[in-house]
Amino acid sequence: MTTRRNKQPTIIDIAEVAGVSKSTVARALSGSPHIGEKTRERVLTAVRALGYERNHLAHSLRSGKTGLIGLVIPDIANPFWAEVARGAQDAAAASGASLLIFSSDWDPEREAHHLRALRQARVDGAIVNPVADNVDGLGRFGLPVVLIGSSAERFPELSSVGSDIAQGVALGLDHLASLDHHRPALLVGSANRLARVRFMRVVHDYCIGHDIDPATLVIEEGSYTVESGRAAMLRLLERDPKAARCVFAANDLMALGALLAVREAGLRCPNDVSILGFDGIPAAAFSDPGLTTIEKPARAIGVEGMHLLAETIEGKLEHRRVLLDCALTSRGSLAHNSDLGPTRLMAVGSN
Repeated sequence: MTTRRNKQPTIIDIAEVAGVSKSTVARALSGSPHIGEKTRERVLTAVRALGYERNHLAHSLRSGKTGLIGLVIPDIANPFWAEVARGAQDAAAASGASLLIFSSDWDPEREAHHLRALRQARVDGAIVNPVADNVDGLGRFGLPVVLIGSSAERFPELSSVGSDIAQGVALGLDHLASLDHHRPALLVGSANRLARVRFMRVVHDYCIGHDIDPATLVIEEGSYTVESGRAAMLRLLERDPKAARCVFAANDLMALGALLAVREAGLRCPNDVSILGFDGIPAAAFSDPGLTTIEKPARAIGVEGMHLLAETIEGKLEHRRVLLDCALTSRGSLAHNSDLGPTRLMAVGSN
């Protein structure tokens, strides 16, 4: 056998070691059914022994596929979206594909730039949480695409996967009602964010269905960050201490900020203030107290998004919108309304 050093092994090397032809090696590597299992295993043993790595560029030119998948999410620093990316990455790796991850930072122009870069990279398809208000960029993408997140509802003509926000918000409100919190204060995002619109739509419908005037709910605005949640909670404590007895935050980061504000104000959670989050990020388990939250299936969204995209690429997918259920994760940030301390809250409001 001829030993070749200082270069990557080739199909010729594999054929020599396995004692087969180059065409047999090619069939084994492509998964062709027209090859015996013993021969295939002999080829694969040689591949492992020589450390052979397939030339994906040459293969993509022949097959028309690169094995690359794009993922465009709005905020990679947000733990929820990091979990979505992890799910998509795990599913991509299981299918032999690689994931290229981009963060749009809620910027439509940056999102459009990322889509152009993915098209130029000749990815096989993309999973996108769209932040743009129109579908033009996605329409020009010219490749298979699956949408994720609440923004996907703006594009019913495209397949998508996300958490069932209506089910999740109603689950949270039901749980608060079971603790005699029928009118929680709300910490929500800015008015131009679809996530806020969807959250408030469900709250409104829930209130109507339970003989509660939605206008009686106290609302403070944030921007889905810890600091904005802290600032919103401080405003709420000063503005309406009675309403601050129970808070439902539209995401966990704002809920964690609210916990900081409660401590900063000299109060305790849940003794003085009950707080419910929404997302289910890992950090919620390590706050003091642990944050009770409505957990969205972030990793499952990434996995399912990858599965839908694979079906789309293969031309097998019938257009559909997949909604995954949310779940209640109970920790220590909620108490029954009768157990809360109104005197301490009133004192904060009078300062």
